[in-house]
This record gives sequence, structure tokens and C-alpha cells, in this order.
Amino acid sequence: MSSVTSTTQPVSLGRRIKRFMSDQPLVPLVILLIALVAVLQILRPGIVNERWLANTIKFSIPLALLAGSQTMTMLTGGIDLSVSTVATMAAFIMASQAAAHGAPVAVMLALLPALLIGVANGIGAGVLRVHPLIMTLGTGLIGAGCLQVYQRTVIATGTRIPDLFTWLGTGVTFGIPNALALFIPVAALILFIQKRTGFGRLLYAVGDNEKAARLSGAHYWQVILALYVFSSLLAGVAGLLYVGLIRAPSSLSLAEPLLLPSVAAAVVGGTSIFGGRGGYTGTIVGALILTVLTTLLTILQMPEGARRVLFGAIILLVTAVYLRITEDR
Repeated sequence: MSSVTSTTQPVSLGRRIKRFMSDQPLVPLVILLIALVAVLQILRPGIVNERWLANTIKFSIPLALLAGSQTMTMLTGGIDLSVSTVATMAAFIMASQAAAHGAPVAVMLALLPALLIGVANGIGAGVLRVHPLIMTLGTGLIGAGCLQVYQRTVIATGTRIPDLFTWLGTGVTFGIPNALALFIPVAALILFIQKRTGFGRLLYAVGDNEKAARLSGAHYWQVILALYVFSSLLAGVAGLLYVGLIRAPSSLSLAEPLLLPSVAAAVVGGTSIFGGRGGYTGTIVGALILTVLTTLLTILQMPEGARRVLFGAIILLVTAVYLRITEDR
């Protein structure tokens, strides 16, 4: 009679932590967010209150919207470096046209360049196969140049922010930021697209394995074209909301400071820059983390240049961590 003995290797604590972080990426993000808030409260006792919470949400929403553009494009292994220019263009055009044509017409005119830039990005990246980083960087520079030319033609007309966008950007009702009235439906739409539609599944499929997606019948150029049009329009909406919050419609660099943080928010939220993995829920938490971190750096009187260095370091560090977590899966 022979007996068969089997031995199972115990799972190390490090492997368990890696597996947990990979399966539940939101948990460590929420823990980090709470830790940052606690540090903020320790450094400035009493700062964390209802007013601070409302302001944090108000400033994180435009960042979360731009980061939504990055999340969607990153799912396919791409990126959109034109979003800050699109947001700035939408804000300035809307403000410069509102006095003469009213808010509805001004909004439509403001989103028209966003649509055109999105189509250009989609054709360049999806049809001509230009790398998205190069394509969106180029269209962003072209858009910035066109905006400077446009400013000279309307410099005498002045600017005006419609009351609706001021109400959305700065208003608070019963302690709840009014901007949530716009953000919640938009966020729900993004999450629905990602999780419940064939288009969302195609984004993951293209990012995970483009060749396999093609063989399964996906029309790559159509997916990419629709993606970058949606990304650009989302950036335009973010610009309209942001100008209502900042109330600086004449600035031609209004949303530029949000470009690098929008990438960082998506990466911190668990979206892989290599495509095929991530989601918008984590990006929202990532935007909150970066907004709280910005407040913390302001208290520490860290200059803008150092903040940009820190955001770049965050992108590199988090990317390395996620690669480490998933390398054995």
C-alpha cells in the first residue's frame, strides 16, 4: 500500500497583499485618501469641516472630468494631451460669445472646436495610425495657436460667464456643491459606457490585445474615432464647468495646469497606461486624492514647480507599483 503525500506552499504575506490590492484596488486608494485628510487635519487643526469638504469636491470635479478623458483613452493604450487646450478653448469661446448670443448658442459654439479636435485625433490615431501621444500633442498645439488668433478678433467685445455656470461652479445648496448636478449624470454615463455597453467592452479589448480584437470583428478605426470624439467633448464640458469655478474667462492657459494631474489621477486610480485595465470609479478617487494633496502642498508652501515634479513622480511610482502587483498574475 503506497501513500501519496502532497505539500502546499504557504502563500506569503507579500503575495497576499499584492493579490488583495489587485482584486480590490479601491480599498488602498480610500485608505490613502483618509490618511491624507488625517495629515491635513493634524497640520492645520479644524481645517476639515463642511466648507472644506464642499470646496474640495468643487475643485476635484473638473479634474475628474478631464481625468475621465484620460481614463477612456488609456483603456485602449492611448492618451489625450489635447484635453487641457480643448477645455480652455471651450471656456474662452463660451465666455466671449455669451454676451452677444446668449448661453445656449455660446455653449454650442464652444463645443464645436472640441468636436473638430476630437474628430482630428480620432482620424489621426485610428485611421492614419499616428501614435495618440504625438497626435493629441499636435492638435493641442494647433488649438492653442488658433485660440490666440481668435482672442485678437474678439478682444474688444469682452467676456461674460453665464449665471448657470457660475451657479454650477461656485454654488453650494444645503452644503452640497451644485457641480454635482452636472458631474453625477456625466460620471454615471461614463461608468455605464465602460461596464454596460459593447463600446466599453471594445475599449478594453483593443487595449488588451488589438490584434485579437480585430480578429473578433472589431473595427479599430471606428472605436478610436468615437473614443476621441467623446474624450474631446468631455474635456469641453470640463472647461465650461471650470471657468464657472475659477471665473477667469480671459485666461488662455485656464486648464493647462490640470493636464498633468488629469493623467496622474487616472494612473493613481488604477488605469493602466498600457491599456486593457482600469475604470472610472478609481479615477474619481484619484482626483480626490490629488485635490487633497494639492491642499496639503499649499499648506506646506510648496512652489508650483515642485508640485509638477511631484505629480510626475507619482505617475512613475504608481505605474511601477501596478506593474509589480500584476506581473505574477
